[in-house]
Amino acid sequence: MPELPRDSLGFGVGLRATHYAHILRESPPVDWFEIISENYIDSQGRPRHVLRQIAERYPIVMHGVSLSIGSTDPLDFEYLGKLKRLAHEIGAAWISDHLCWTGVAGRNTHDLLPLPMNDTVVSHVIERVKVVQDFLGRPLILENPSSYVTFTSSTLSEWEFVTRVVEGADCGLLLDVNNVFVSSVNHDFDPYEYLAGIPHDRVTQYHLAGHTDCGTHCIDTHDGAVIDPVWDLYRYATERTGERSTLLEWDANIPPFPVVHAEVLKARELLSGPRRDVESRPTPRRQPTTHSTDRALPHPLSFVVSAGDK
Repeated sequence: MPELPRDSLGFGVGLRATHYAHILRESPPVDWFEIISENYIDSQGRPRHVLRQIAERYPIVMHGVSLSIGSTDPLDFEYLGKLKRLAHEIGAAWISDHLCWTGVAGRNTHDLLPLPMNDTVVSHVIERVKVVQDFLGRPLILENPSSYVTFTSSTLSEWEFVTRVVEGADCGLLLDVNNVFVSSVNHDFDPYEYLAGIPHDRVTQYHLAGHTDCGTHCIDTHDGAVIDPVWDLYRYATERTGERSTLLEWDANIPPFPVVHAEVLKARELLSGPRRDVESRPTPRRQPTTHSTDRALPHPLSFVVSAGDK
């Protein structure tokens, strides 16, 4: 099995159909792009054609939303075969998905559903990750999803659960800092304890995004800029991991490409500043967003697969 990717790709953004024309016309100086794998694995039309052109110019990372690594359903080897073929076609730097389940009994809920966090589930997920990695011939990178419910059968904190899975399976961690913040609000834990407790050498990539603060809870909506407390968490984490490939997700109310690109470049500016004492630990704080909560919001467990990308 190849080793985990260690070199940073720099600062990238998610590839979205609304930006195709700008990217092809302007060749913006973005470091890399991340795609939603499901938007391309079954497409032989314009999206795949555009992706091939972009992959000739930029590094590409594949990010999936339906591996369902935590489900009790059998692994879908037809799906895995499509991932493997696409990764070969575009020279993907790595393949990632979420530490969750998305369906059972053959039904896909199209949600990133949380897992009970205990020893039984740890062992179950580890064995499935090993099978996936053997099939793909490369390490799998797993993301911590945001969550909105917990289980009475959980005996581990989320950071303990994540640590046992990625170390036991010998896979990578896609650390979504916004998800850590969202879940910390929803479940009342200290996000800095989370970031201090994960295996820093397993972090391959970061995600940053905006969210919606509904007062009693937060929802991972990816529809705005990153707020200051999430930037604080990102800086705290990178002071422990070193620089890793960092990506900005913006999946709803998507602004023009230069706006999205400028947002992720804030991460580069932040990392270029003076380093703090590694034990420096800001006080977790919530910062009201500018989003109105009297509008319809997406289901809190839903992920985004853009119909325009298919």
